[in-house]
Amino acid sequence: MKYDVRSMKAEEFINDEEIRETVKYAEDHKDDTELIDSILEKAKERKGLSHREASVLLACTDKDKADEIYDLAEQIKKDFYGNRIVLFAPLYLSNYCVNGCLYCPYHLKNKHIVRKKLTQEEVAKEVIALQDMGHKRLAIESGEDPVNNPIEYILDCINTIYSIKHKNGAIRRVNVNIAATTVENYRKLHDAGIGTYILFQETYNKKNYEILHPTGPKHDYDYHTEAMDRAMEGGIDDVGVGVLFGLDNYAYEFAGLLMHAEHLEAVHGVGPHTISVPRVKHADDIDPSKFDNSLSDDMFCKIAACIRIAVPYTGMIISTRETAAVREKIIRLGVSQISGASRTSVGGYTEAERPHDTEQFDVSDDRTLDEVVNWLMTAGYIPSFCTACYREGRTGDRFMSLCKSGQIQNCCHPNALMTLKEFLTDYASEGTKRLGDEVIEREIHNIPKESVQQIVRERLVKIVNGERDFRF
Repeated sequence: MKYDVRSMKAEEFINDEEIRETVKYAEDHKDDTELIDSILEKAKERKGLSHREASVLLACTDKDKADEIYDLAEQIKKDFYGNRIVLFAPLYLSNYCVNGCLYCPYHLKNKHIVRKKLTQEEVAKEVIALQDMGHKRLAIESGEDPVNNPIEYILDCINTIYSIKHKNGAIRRVNVNIAATTVENYRKLHDAGIGTYILFQETYNKKNYEILHPTGPKHDYDYHTEAMDRAMEGGIDDVGVGVLFGLDNYAYEFAGLLMHAEHLEAVHGVGPHTISVPRVKHADDIDPSKFDNSLSDDMFCKIAACIRIAVPYTGMIISTRETAAVREKIIRLGVSQISGASRTSVGGYTEAERPHDTEQFDVSDDRTLDEVVNWLMTAGYIPSFCTACYREGRTGDRFMSLCKSGQIQNCCHPNALMTLKEFLTDYASEGTKRLGDEVIEREIHNIPKESVQQIVRERLVKIVNGERDFRF
């Protein structure tokens, strides 16, 4: 098969021969200073790079050029997303699964893991626990099981999540990370008011993919890889992609990931809303050392920087799979969203102590949400709980057009400050509250329009007096 970015066939828009030629080209030119400089000059235009150009930057071994890559990635992130970091939490609904994935403890052959599925009453309790931390945005997770976790169950859970209003809490955006499904089911998710549909590819190497998924519906590489096209056909504007780094050669995965983004842009006029960069981690009966494709923290950070340069408008997510130290290092290189106080077990948020019996992976950053918020502010970022774009209809190509023009910051910066003030007022410790008020006062002056500054100040007073959910 030949490479065709506009093809609707997985093996043509994620073409193995093209990826291998790209990786070889990058390796052959990794010390070509003139080529690398020309690619960096193109990247400075903030219009992105091709998968082949970005692969050359990833392969480059010159330390000075690597520093240029990191600095450019940091600046591009600031240009489009400012110093805001959006916070969210995963919510695991069920670990029943019929697949045989070799890297996931939910696989069907695992007979000693506790299987659990939340009732709607239990979903409500989880949501209240998350609201009481201060979360406004969730990503729901579920194993693939048509009997235990049918689409109707997922839709009921979404309805329950949106219906819960506890004290001043509310979940304002529900992102969905469930198995590849039909156009009809994607329409149902769209109609239920979801935010982003997220599906990790795990690996773009078809041969290895089929080995890693020996049984179950997920074994079908083409159906899985073409899921984002069906989701967009079903009306979902915002989709999130990602690979599980460590399952295959990172250079191969990097090229495939960018080719997927290029395909979505070419066919649908808008690339992925988010790109996630998880790594294989220990969990129950899963030993990550069995996958002989591990990558160093330094290369992991370089991958993030090259993704930011290649797709400057796309959000990037780093989860609590990574340690606090790695998250602190990688966050400046292009990350725009992080999870906080995550529990990857089914029903984990209502437990006083973090349960481990149903975890999908070990959490490496176990700080509380208050501690994460404090850390971000100390590091010079604005923790944001904003969901305004989704709720104002600024999704898909509408979001991207605002982002590409730089206008999105006129909405996002004040929205971030107002949602941070909600968190400080309702949930923060005294130390975090004092620091947050200082951050807000300083950052108000970075809002370009004085009239908007005044509106924000007025709304901040209203938030202290009990009003909620202001947005631009």
